[in-house]
Amino acid sequence: VQLQAYGGGLVQAGESLRLSCAGFGSSLDRYAISWFRQAPGKEREWVSCISRGDFSTYYADSVEGRFTVSKDVPKNTVHLQMDDLKSEDTAVYYCVADRAFCTMMRTRSYDTWGQGTLVTVSS
Repeated sequence: VQLQAYGGGLVQAGESLRLSCAGFGSSLDRYAISWFRQAPGKEREWVSCISRGDFSTYYADSVEGRFTVSKDVPKNTVHLQMDDLKSEDTAVYYCVADRAFCTMMRTRSYDTWGQGTLVTVSS
């Protein structure tokens, strides 16, 4: 499956953004989808995941309670609703599909990354 992340932009602290990850070539229902992000000068980090099957959701401690991941099966798209954004959320956000469990995705290394979408939060 090929993925395209979009929806990033420039917002002020406390505002919201919704990122989307569109799937092409296969149904995202068959995959767990994780969001990762990479801030300037920092390593890429896992942010959130929605599992295949029961659509269970998982979040990094830094975004728990502020971000919500969801899967729109008819549109073959996964969304990441980001509320109460903080300057430390500034990063390029990527989505990744895997048939593995979400708990495995958060520590797994991936060789191929899409273009990502830039989120900039000004304080």
